[in-house]
Amino acid sequence: MQFPELFCNWLLSPLSYFLRKGIKPKYMEYKEHLDKVFSLIDDLLKQPGTKIIAIDGNAAAGKSVLASHIAEKYDCNIFHMDDFFLPPEKKTVARLSQTGGNVDWERFREEVLDNIRRGNKFCYRKYDCKIQSFHPPAEVSPKKLNLVEGVYSLHPELIDYYDLKLFLWVDVEEQSRRILARNGAELHKRYMEEWIPMENRYFAEFNIEENCDFSFPG
Repeated sequence: MQFPELFCNWLLSPLSYFLRKGIKPKYMEYKEHLDKVFSLIDDLLKQPGTKIIAIDGNAAAGKSVLASHIAEKYDCNIFHMDDFFLPPEKKTVARLSQTGGNVDWERFREEVLDNIRRGNKFCYRKYDCKIQSFHPPAEVSPKKLNLVEGVYSLHPELIDYYDLKLFLWVDVEEQSRRILARNGAELHKRYMEEWIPMENRYFAEFNIEENCDFSFPG
């Protein structure tokens, strides 16, 4: 195939159409955002001391995916806020009425964040909502870079621990589609009617996205 023909084929391709219209495909936008995150982390790691990064944002916005991309590039520990949701005995009416009260931030601060700051080996307990019980304690070796991913990671009682704060968002329709595909119809209903309204109240009342260093669609 000669160059003129190759060039014509490229001009007629869907990618060429979007680029000529000034519209970037989502995967290209995400790659640019990911490169920005890497640049922020590179700058952070030039500084002395242990560093902690928070990844907060909408349900199904890609927080755990972003954490995995970071872990592929950097040697780091990853902690998931899903491991710190409330056990049944703590799910009181008073507790759940608090904005951001749907997570055991006290235990997360005590078992994880305070220990990261100390810089020693430590153990913490992962709570499993499916079995409503704790797994055996997990041992953690200290590393310079530590990631905390999950909604409520930037709770006001935790926010001062972080050196870099990231926020991922997704529009409501795409969020609903992803949750249905990932979790099924029964849990989709609970997400949309119960958990997401609680998350949205937390985002709005505490200005979570506005207090972040970088925000982008996941």
